[in-house]
Amino acid sequence: MTTLGPLARWACAVLLAWSCVGTTAAGAASRERLSLDPGWLFHRGDVAVPPIRGHGASYGNAKAGNAPGAAAPDFDDSAWRRLDLPHDWAVEGPFDPNENASQGYRARGIGWYRRYLQLPESDRGRHLELQFDAIATHSTVWINGIVVNRNWSGYNGRNIDITPYLRYGNEVNTIAVRVDADAMEGWWYEGAGIYRHTWLVKRDALHIATDGVHANPVKTGRGWSLPVEVTLESSARAPRDAVVEVSLIDPAGTEVAKGSVRARVGALKSATARVKLAPRDPRWWSVRDPQVYRVRALLREGGTEIDRAEVQTGFRTLRFDAERGFFLNGEPVKLQGVCIHQDHAGVGVAVPEAIWAYRLRRLKDMGVNAIRFAHNAPAAEVLDMADRMGFLVMDENRNFNPSPEYLSQLTWMVRRDRNHPSVILWSVFNEEPMQGSEIGYEMVRRMVAAVKALDTTRPVTAAMNDGLFSDINVAQAVDVVGFNYQAGAYDRFHKAHPTLPITSSEDTSAYMSRGEFATDRAAHVLDSYDDQPADWGATHRDAWRAIAERPFIAGGFVWSGFDYRGEPSPFEWPSAGSFFGAMDLCGFAKTAFYLHQAQWVHDRPVVKLVPHWNWAGREGQPIKVMVATNAPRVRLLLNGAVVGEQDVDRFEMATFQVPYAPGWLEAVALRGNAELARDRVETSGAPARLVLEPERTALAGDGLDAVPVTVSAVDAQGRPVPTANLHVRFELEGEGAIIGVGNGDPNSHEADKAGERSLYNGLAQVIVQSRRGGGGALKLRAVSPGLQDAQALLELRAAPALPAVPGAQPTTTPPYWRISPPQAERPDPHQVLADSDMNTWGWGAPPMKQQPQALPWRTYRAELRLRADRNDGHARLSFLEIAGRAEIWVDGVRVAEKTSASPGPLSVPLAAGPLRREITVLLQSQPGQPSGIVGRVIVEAGP
Repeated sequence: MTTLGPLARWACAVLLAWSCVGTTAAGAASRERLSLDPGWLFHRGDVAVPPIRGHGASYGNAKAGNAPGAAAPDFDDSAWRRLDLPHDWAVEGPFDPNENASQGYRARGIGWYRRYLQLPESDRGRHLELQFDAIATHSTVWINGIVVNRNWSGYNGRNIDITPYLRYGNEVNTIAVRVDADAMEGWWYEGAGIYRHTWLVKRDALHIATDGVHANPVKTGRGWSLPVEVTLESSARAPRDAVVEVSLIDPAGTEVAKGSVRARVGALKSATARVKLAPRDPRWWSVRDPQVYRVRALLREGGTEIDRAEVQTGFRTLRFDAERGFFLNGEPVKLQGVCIHQDHAGVGVAVPEAIWAYRLRRLKDMGVNAIRFAHNAPAAEVLDMADRMGFLVMDENRNFNPSPEYLSQLTWMVRRDRNHPSVILWSVFNEEPMQGSEIGYEMVRRMVAAVKALDTTRPVTAAMNDGLFSDINVAQAVDVVGFNYQAGAYDRFHKAHPTLPITSSEDTSAYMSRGEFATDRAAHVLDSYDDQPADWGATHRDAWRAIAERPFIAGGFVWSGFDYRGEPSPFEWPSAGSFFGAMDLCGFAKTAFYLHQAQWVHDRPVVKLVPHWNWAGREGQPIKVMVATNAPRVRLLLNGAVVGEQDVDRFEMATFQVPYAPGWLEAVALRGNAELARDRVETSGAPARLVLEPERTALAGDGLDAVPVTVSAVDAQGRPVPTANLHVRFELEGEGAIIGVGNGDPNSHEADKAGERSLYNGLAQVIVQSRRGGGGALKLRAVSPGLQDAQALLELRAAPALPAVPGAQPTTTPPYWRISPPQAERPDPHQVLADSDMNTWGWGAPPMKQQPQALPWRTYRAELRLRADRNDGHARLSFLEIAGRAEIWVDGVRVAEKTSASPGPLSVPLAAGPLRREITVLLQSQPGQPSGIVGRVIVEAGP
């Protein structure tokens, strides 16, 4: 167990830095990136909108700011659930055999989110951008009842300029998001909802564009050049001049190079500033020593900093060679890769950064040096971690389509990710049926061109599972040919196309149930001896042999690094998750983990013995024993007696048949007669007590940090019981929460969001997250009938919460008013305006100030839609300022009168009644004096 590790500390620091980047020396914030995660309202299911009937309703429906239903600013969401983002509603629901197997038998459907915020007057004139890192799946966003964005993917972020639509001061802004998670993009669990972070970014009207800094080092002879492009945008009302300063910060935080350039940006225009830096002797980024630099761009106007942005970069070279594979910094590196999806036990796709860090650490321990994020762009913070941990990344596009809407998803990914030293390949698709056709070739040709327009430093690939030998096919349009499950074609293709670089983009697909060593297909259980390849795949050992023995293949990406929900091949119900992973959904190792560890780890001895040694009732019967090791020879002992010794095949490992006898089995890794390492399994008794093992013993009390805790059982002598499948209940004390539980069993239908879980073959996992402002300690307790309880103490270290936009209380106000022409006599308050009359009366919203008129009377009319929590008979309709004498009518009944002509307020009690009210104001001006409803009109809660 460890305390808060370097990666966790770095992640916390980066999260904090995101919010305050751009603070000048004088302390004035030139840029604020504020979390919008807290304070949302959520409704599961769609919200019906009454059919639009009649001219008036049709006319109103077509107007900006007049969205109907749950998108409306004054919609009644008082009964909605309150929650913080990120959020995956699908993982909260039960398993249902009538739902889609590929989506893990979890209902998805439609959901709505709403949030309120107020902005200070000082924000007026700034550029404000709403950022959603990802929403599953299709979504529409409204600001104050105006549609501002529609998006057709659950994996790309969007950066929405909301400056034109906002209100400031005392007025409240409404964000509404409709999420359609019935729409599917994949054949795996995709979750549902706003499952990544949400931000409000405040910048000067003249600013650095989002993802507007591009800095990829270029090797030039014996030195390096760092060309930097900074894209500027302006929402100002006139052209402006500024200076762009660019600096390079080394891993120790020292500025090592600097340059500047002047720029002029027109009103509502963009411009690109270019600066070339010449760093001297930079430290190289590599898998073993990932040295990360930062490029900082400052925007100054008249000597004052008005914006800044930073990106990570690294100094490294890469190339794919058709004969010798992949080279990093001029040295050959075999890609020891895995493909992974993005869901985790307990949390679905709403995975905290700390859990992502845990997942990546598990991959590092396995010997992985490359990750293919299948089949979509990952969260931005995950690529930051990949940079700092030394992974090589295949960054993959989701939707194969060069039409403008979908091409924008690809270019968004490239623009966002093109500075990361970890990214070595762009992938434009996975296994498309048109891959062997002229149509597919032409589509890819256009997508590759779009990538190259943004980044010429990395090759483009596509993951092909067929069509490689067609007359016209995708392989002719990419830089590196990706093979999915085409091991039999490696040699043939290389011989036919000796100048084309090749990598396996996906291989293996072998099944395992963690901790199971006998196949029972009726029970949906598959043994963990690496003997269960899919019909289209290969065992882990055979797939890697085919790659490792061919120097011209750059490497491979195992399907898959972790189990994931959905795609329960080769089964269906009741299996709800995959069996492909080298680790299960919790990150617990299967045999495949140790096989690859033995194949891929070269700097330390590896030896792992499987299976466990609890085989009561099979005494004297042979048990298949496998030893995974990177040693050349292994010796096996049973209860201290040698039962065998073998040379180790570096791909197949070593296998023994051992008659079972209770006791202990030990594997000794040897080089010659020298012992390198050993591993041991031992027969245990019945479970006697529970054990809790946090991956870390300290958390930041920022409401973001989370830690996975392994739950297991041991016998009276403290030996692990790998066959325990008992039920465990959890209790947590302190300023934190249990956000999910799991056990890695793809056949389990126990709830992910619960305070209990059963062990599966000896293990379960509970995920604990801190609360904002948390401190002191968290005490986690595990209880199971008949066993001794377990406790784990987690230190909560004080940490500032991520600066966030406070939630605001919703206000109820009429969205617009109809205003009659001036009249000589007091109008009839019951006058009916024809439904088709859009022009006799005017339109307006406070402040509605009329200049002196010869005719003194006007009628103001609006529809008021009350919230249920304002319809209790205690609320008041408040006019903050009316100029002139006034009568107030509600649903045809006079409820108040203002007798003074001087400007002033008026507050009217609202009796309980219908949620929709017609408000009529008869207003009489004084000669020579302006009149009107000058101040806001709001409904205020009563005592």
